[in-house]
Amino acid sequence: EVQLVESGGGLVQPGGSLSLACAASGFTFSESPMSWVRQAPGEGPDWVSTISGVGAHQYYANSVKGRFTISRDNTKNTVYLEMNSLKPEDTAIYYCRKDTKPSVKGQGTQVTVSS
Repeated sequence: EVQLVESGGGLVQPGGSLSLACAASGFTFSESPMSWVRQAPGEGPDWVSTISGVGAHQYYANSVKGRFTISRDNTKNTVYLEMNSLKPEDTAIYYCRKDTKPSVKGQGTQVTVSS
């Protein structure tokens, strides 16, 4: 069974930083690109970032480029999202997603950016 478990969310002030992690199991992790997506209240899902299977390539939404960094550790079956210079508009539930079929999302972790 494919499982994705996110952690690391919380409340942070504008300009602050948070690190998210997503622990994966039930599939060959190193063969799957992984993504982070987010969903703010009342809005549809918003793609944030993708990393290739071996981590050689990373892609970012324009809204987070230069502030967020995606990485992965295939020895730990974990993908990370380092978020810096956070803004109130980054407030959302953040999900990691397995990008090979079948695509699966985790349960999400709440990130709230507020003073």
